[in-house]
Amino acid sequence: MAEESDLEKTEPASPGRLEKAREEGQVARSRELVTFVMLVTGLGGLWTMGEMIGGHFSGALRNGLQFERASAFDASHMMVQAGTAVLHALQALMPLFAVMLVAALVAPMMLGGWLLSAKSLVPKFSKLNPVAGIGRMFSAESLAELLKTIVKSLLVGSVAWWVISGNVDSIMTLMSEPVHAALPHTLRLVAVSCALIIGSLLLVAAIDVPYQLWSHARKLRMSREDLRQEQKENDGDPQIKSQIRRQQQQMAKRRMMAEVPKADIIVTNPTHFAVALKYQDKEMGAPRVVAKGTDLVALRIRAMAEENKIPILEAPPLARALYRHTQLNAEIPVALYAAVAEVLAWAYQLHRWRSEGGMLPPTPKDLPVPESLDLLGSPA
Repeated sequence: MAEESDLEKTEPASPGRLEKAREEGQVARSRELVTFVMLVTGLGGLWTMGEMIGGHFSGALRNGLQFERASAFDASHMMVQAGTAVLHALQALMPLFAVMLVAALVAPMMLGGWLLSAKSLVPKFSKLNPVAGIGRMFSAESLAELLKTIVKSLLVGSVAWWVISGNVDSIMTLMSEPVHAALPHTLRLVAVSCALIIGSLLLVAAIDVPYQLWSHARKLRMSREDLRQEQKENDGDPQIKSQIRRQQQQMAKRRMMAEVPKADIIVTNPTHFAVALKYQDKEMGAPRVVAKGTDLVALRIRAMAEENKIPILEAPPLARALYRHTQLNAEIPVALYAAVAEVLAWAYQLHRWRSEGGMLPPTPKDLPVPESLDLLGSPA
């Protein structure tokens, strides 16, 4: 039962899933909203620019009805007049077309925003499957679209019947009015009727927009297994990450061990801790820890030091303090300057004794290590 619940798509889409769907051209769209915006814009454009458009068409009609003697003997003259009339019509409608173009660009931004996806243009031959096509025809989404279309038709038809039936008397009186009075009266009736009918589409758009958002979110739902898989892809496979960390640690360890032969002295605990110190007067402000480790790593540091004849000093408190309070390749704490200076001086004397002979330098004892830097005291 737990596996079945993990595979059920009950979780909302993650940001990654939403972004991927958008790249594939899947966003929430409402055709009813776009239709409403376009119709409102067109009606508003006709209302504000109607007088100008009417003037252009009146002039074009007047010029078209004028008869010139040249037209009777030259057929090309008639074509010139027709072209001029079409040009005047386009000039009259161009502002309206521009406003409609702006509305067509702005309307998609109201829900889903602009989207340019090449993936949505790729042909999908699976859509040519007749069985799948029949399934889509009788799917819940298709039934919802059918119901929406029926409701929209009934709503628009009811509003149109109400508007027309309420203006029957006004329509009948148009036949008795003179032309110069009947024309603006007719235009006003048409404009009011269109405004009321288009206004009814606002209710359709107000219902369709939330439905499209809900439907889009439902399509992109994910199961818990999908979320875990996506999280794994984003964060990386834990096993692979563990291998990478292990390889990085091994590489860092190899680099650290390569610095042991260059160290000036190795301070040990004697076997639990080992710290390699190096100091160069002109390049370092203070001695640095170039290698450190515990247990097996400490034994390996000791072995490399013996192979390369690096001095080894057993100073448990100092070794523990250096290991715990100094990062790799970092300078030692100020509180340990005196103890490390004494250790380095002994290492330099030991090097001189090995090369020149003489009296063996005494091994440093009772080094000044603050108790606060050696919390564990004696070695474990």
